[in-house]
Amino acid sequence: MQLFFNSELSTDSNQIQFSKEESRHIVKVLRKSVGDLLHITNGRGVLFTSEIISANLKGCIANLISFETKLPRTYKLHLAVAPTKMNDRYEWFLEKATEIGIDSITPIICDNSERRVIKPERYEKILLSAMKQSLNCYLPKLNEAINYKDFVSQKHDGSLYIAHCEETNRKSLKHKLKANQTITILIGPEGDFSTHEIELAMQSGFVPVSLGSTRLRTETAAIVACHSVAFINEL
Repeated sequence: MQLFFNSELSTDSNQIQFSKEESRHIVKVLRKSVGDLLHITNGRGVLFTSEIISANLKGCIANLISFETKLPRTYKLHLAVAPTKMNDRYEWFLEKATEIGIDSITPIICDNSERRVIKPERYEKILLSAMKQSLNCYLPKLNEAINYKDFVSQKHDGSLYIAHCEETNRKSLKHKLKANQTITILIGPEGDFSTHEIELAMQSGFVPVSLGSTRLRTETAAIVACHSVAFINEL
């Protein structure tokens, strides 16, 4: 199944006209024609089935004939991850986390961050592409990049964890997780969180955790955390 995206669709919508780029993909690449069915999501959990009524390369039009509301996951996962020095590694994390299952992502700028400027438009495209590829009807929310101190001082619901590498009293994340929870996990930059940042997090209610016995890259640690939460919530 090929999945398309349109954020403006609602259950009251009757018709959709695709962009020129999408129309060309539908008609020329996928070789769809009048009467063929297409599947579209609005990124908010609704899967629409539509029927092409005009297979125009510049503006393919389809009537919406049915919709199905997909149940959300039984847990909520928010990963706050420091941008990596090599941007492609962060993009890899965004793609894989979307495929595995995540609700929101916040780039956090830390004391040891080597990258302090991000390109949200590029990141949004990666999230969208990964959502469609994995046939997921929920588009993760990409929050604005924020200073670490400002982030931890905000109010966060649910269970709060900070994954760091210092040899202190840390619990294994897999032993702390429970199913059906709202979870926020902090993942630091290549140089790890500073001691001061760890202390700030703990003062704000974040529990120090370990992701295993080996030292992980930032993007790997984020994926391990994401998969651990998904695994705990498997039926």
